[in-house]
Amino acid sequence: MKKIIYSICLTSVILACSTDQSASTQDLIKSQNLKVLKAHKEKKIKTLNALKLELNLINSAISDLDPSEKLVLISMFEVKPENFDHYLEIQANIKTRQNVLLFPEYNGTLKKVYVEEGQKVKKGKLLAQVDDAGLKNQLEQLQIQARLSKTTYERTQRLWDQNIGSEMQLLQAKAGYESQLKTIAQLKKQLQRTQIFAPFSGTIDEIIANTGANLLPGQTPVLRIVNLKKMYTEANVPERYLKVVKKGTSAMVKIPMLGREYSTTIRQTGNFINPNNRSFRVETPLPNTDEMIKPNLSCKLKIKDYSNTRALMVPLSIIRENTKGKKYIFKLIPDGKDQVYITKQVFVQLGMNSNEKVEVLKGIKAGDLIVNEGARIIENNQRVKNIQ
Repeated sequence: MKKIIYSICLTSVILACSTDQSASTQDLIKSQNLKVLKAHKEKKIKTLNALKLELNLINSAISDLDPSEKLVLISMFEVKPENFDHYLEIQANIKTRQNVLLFPEYNGTLKKVYVEEGQKVKKGKLLAQVDDAGLKNQLEQLQIQARLSKTTYERTQRLWDQNIGSEMQLLQAKAGYESQLKTIAQLKKQLQRTQIFAPFSGTIDEIIANTGANLLPGQTPVLRIVNLKKMYTEANVPERYLKVVKKGTSAMVKIPMLGREYSTTIRQTGNFINPNNRSFRVETPLPNTDEMIKPNLSCKLKIKDYSNTRALMVPLSIIRENTKGKKYIFKLIPDGKDQVYITKQVFVQLGMNSNEKVEVLKGIKAGDLIVNEGARIIENNQRVKNIQ
């Protein structure tokens, strides 16, 4: 009952003050003088703060006289050092360097494809054959002629060793045989170009050309081979992070479409700043044991740019700000009664934030009791009660 009477009296005082000043306030607003209005605002704030302080004194006196006083209920937590890692999060793309379209090296008709889509192949396996247009027959004829040239050369050599025949005959036989050997080697290389081999171990992802199709070297794709084991992510990092993002920096790869997250490290950082977006390239390896990760799949790359093993963290929701833009929170001072505390406004310096928490660099220390729930409805020097 006493508390109600005091509150009514205080409200009457405030209303009286506001009534006395209403005319002058309206005149100031009509004057459109920004400087004068700001000064008037500061004066009103000081008056309001003084009234709040007086109200707290009255409430304190009431609490001493009224054991059944109803206090504002809050929850609190004790500040404890904890490990805090901050991550720079950027959009990235998943790639593999073993994703290749295979083109023919020889002009001709696709004679045969020896593999199927989805088939796993080893490096060096024959994948397709292009019609050689008679090159194989030419090779066989040359090999027959080469065997004859070899026999001729060997006989001439034996006769020369017996001082029979001329040196010119020996040289001509030798030159003819060696010339045919070089021609055979060239034809073998040409024949090899009519075959398409797997450049690495992987999976045949797509067969593009049909049997019988006319192929042009370097223009008509035949098939695609992909190896999904050696995947990596690629991203462009703003240049302002050049000092903290280096080779070996810890990172996380988050793939929303698969609901997965992988630990990794920066494998490579670019040595070139893109003048268009002022960024540099970074690359991280990505394990893919079950081959669920596909090239060009979008992901988020989280790079660790700050770490503190003894950080003082508080919820972002309890941070308040005054008219001058200074951040503050409320500490709790025991009032001598069970779970009853007095609030104390403390200005803080904030650091980085993550997961709805922010690091406090200055203003509090380990062991301090901080208001959690109810931080938005209390004032400085107010008596509150903690809900356990």
